[in-house]
Amino acid sequence: MCRSCSRFLLSFLILTSFAHMGIAQENVGEESTVRYPASYFTEWAPVTAQDMMDRIPGLSSNSSRGGFGGGGPPGSSRGGPPGSSRGGGGGGRGFGGGSRETEILINGKRTAGKNNSTGGQLTRIIADQVDYIEIIRGTSGELDVRGSGQVVNVVLFEEFSESTLQYDLNVTQSDNNTVKPRGVFSYSGQAGGLGFLLSATVLEPHFQSRSKENSVLGDFSPNDRVLEESETGGFVKTISSNLDYEISGASSARFNALWLDGSGGTELVRNTIDLKGGPTIGSFQEEDSPASTENWEIGGDYEFLTGRGDRFKILFISNSFTQANTRERYDILGEGFRKKNLFLDSWNNTKERIVRGSYTFDIFENQDIEVGAERAQTILDSTLALGLAGGEGIPSALTGGLIPVSLSNANSIVEEMRYEPFLIHNWIISPRMSLETSVLYEDSKITQRGDVSKERDFDFVKPKVDFRYDLTPQLQLRGTIEKVVEQLTFNDFVAATDDQDEDSNVQAGNANLRQEWYWNYEVNAEYRLPNDVGVVSGRLYYEDWHDRIERMDVTVDENQLQSANGNIGDGEKYGLELRGSLRMRMIGLPNLLVTATQEMEDSKIRDPFLGVDRRMLGSWRGRNVFGFRHDLPSLSVNYGLNWSNIFDGSRTRYDIDDIEYGAADPFWTSFVEWVSPSNITFRLDAQRIVNNGEFCRERQRFVGRISSGIVEEIEDQCYTSGSVFSLRVTGTF
Repeated sequence: MCRSCSRFLLSFLILTSFAHMGIAQENVGEESTVRYPASYFTEWAPVTAQDMMDRIPGLSSNSSRGGFGGGGPPGSSRGGPPGSSRGGGGGGRGFGGGSRETEILINGKRTAGKNNSTGGQLTRIIADQVDYIEIIRGTSGELDVRGSGQVVNVVLFEEFSESTLQYDLNVTQSDNNTVKPRGVFSYSGQAGGLGFLLSATVLEPHFQSRSKENSVLGDFSPNDRVLEESETGGFVKTISSNLDYEISGASSARFNALWLDGSGGTELVRNTIDLKGGPTIGSFQEEDSPASTENWEIGGDYEFLTGRGDRFKILFISNSFTQANTRERYDILGEGFRKKNLFLDSWNNTKERIVRGSYTFDIFENQDIEVGAERAQTILDSTLALGLAGGEGIPSALTGGLIPVSLSNANSIVEEMRYEPFLIHNWIISPRMSLETSVLYEDSKITQRGDVSKERDFDFVKPKVDFRYDLTPQLQLRGTIEKVVEQLTFNDFVAATDDQDEDSNVQAGNANLRQEWYWNYEVNAEYRLPNDVGVVSGRLYYEDWHDRIERMDVTVDENQLQSANGNIGDGEKYGLELRGSLRMRMIGLPNLLVTATQEMEDSKIRDPFLGVDRRMLGSWRGRNVFGFRHDLPSLSVNYGLNWSNIFDGSRTRYDIDDIEYGAADPFWTSFVEWVSPSNITFRLDAQRIVNNGEFCRERQRFVGRISSGIVEEIEDQCYTSGSVFSLRVTGTF
């Protein structure tokens, strides 16, 4: 075991031993449910539901809580559009299944939305509206989510006559002294059976970075030095609404809507110094990348309870997400004169439509069955145009006045139709044991039209078993066996921009992709320490992967090597996670909440380029996380710090003609917060406060394929976004 892992385990054993020195053990919950009434939070004078969540051991969010601007409007940075990364697919499929992470419910219900989520409402619900917060560690047919690691239910007062107007104002300063504002205004309340939450957000995001790259040739002689500075900005407007209506004691309905409009862009300056013998030669380039984003989403659900307690529920979601980005690169030939050498225009629109219905009923005492079906349609419409200076051809206005370059699979529509009937059985075996079993059948058809025409059918049977046993009200054990089918990233089907490699403008698409899937076997243990001291938990897991999606060779013309995301074969992944969240009562500081995480992971798969076993792409060796939050109720002040460090050497990426090795400095964030007597919260956040959060990458380029073993160039690049400070003021009228 690694030395840092041993230290971590020893520390937790010591802390747990101290925790057991409490005078007496209190019952922290009723069976598997832990309830925190509003009175529990009184001494900390919380303003929002999120403030209350932050004080619960095991649930404390990181200290930034979204206090930073950063990032730019979606699609405006050089990070590339969704799906253009070098990794595989993304996320589990379906709306009904639960994740391993904490699920948030409000009054036992989950918001029918993807971008307009339940968790995002917590900062807009004032503390006075909250009756209690409960952590549900068991399973039940009454829950809106199934098989989740943990469910947090925020229960509001049934009748809250006062309406509230809340403001959240924020200014963020980057290390280049750029200051950008953000404002969020929310109006919430209840009128009879109608509860409402309306919110509007305006912000000017800002993100800047600096990088320095030194490269040598294969014989280790100097090649060049590249210095880059980029700055991304824009303007984003968002409006969202969440409505719920109690039609009667037996029926209720909810409706949610979101609209987002963003515009902005990235400006980049690059200085390249040639070091290959002779006099040093420098060249300059500039890039302009204007971008825009549009997103709308509507969702809703209706629930009806019969006289015998059966439940019928139907929900729907419809959304659209559009990104447009134009990248133009110029050689700077003299003061006030520049010549365009690259034009790259990308546009994509993703639409999703989901409808799901289910009926839940008791079959025996303490046993119920949910039967239902889900229909989902996902459509990606994507176009890409590339223009280069020089070569043969006629310049075109469609490619910025440059010569068009023919791209394979650049204009396509990809559509998936999926049908998923399911059956879920929930059995409360005893007050201390529960068993949930489910089987889902998925039938889908993926059709691609445009530059490539293809149609394929898929079907999967997805069983799952989730067993939970409470040895005591404090100690719970859980075992899970599940077949997980991952969601395909549709951008992998089509040609997309490559913003990670300056020598490559476009990544090839792969129309032959199929879903990657794996069997997940895991054991979880959670111990809630006596006297509300805290929570210690662990997770041991093994994943048996099939049809894993990573980079593979799709070369057609040997004069132009090409790789794309594709199914490279089977592999395995396994790991251990240890987490702890403790109040320091044993040293006389009950309002000091310390959190720590140790994650260790390894994986194995056969590399398609070298034919050797290696770690899966995106699978790290592990990381350490440490943080604390200290409340000083007498001063209405709280402050905290988070530190996160991913093990170096865990980010190796293999591609057809290069290998990358990544390493990064630990990531630091801190905050201090004061609540005034009039309940106005002032919060100062700091991000990347040590070493500027520098990330470094070594890229080895090879002559031809990496299997040749002939190194052509070695690039050593480090970049940082610098420190960021944010001042946030929140309150209510």
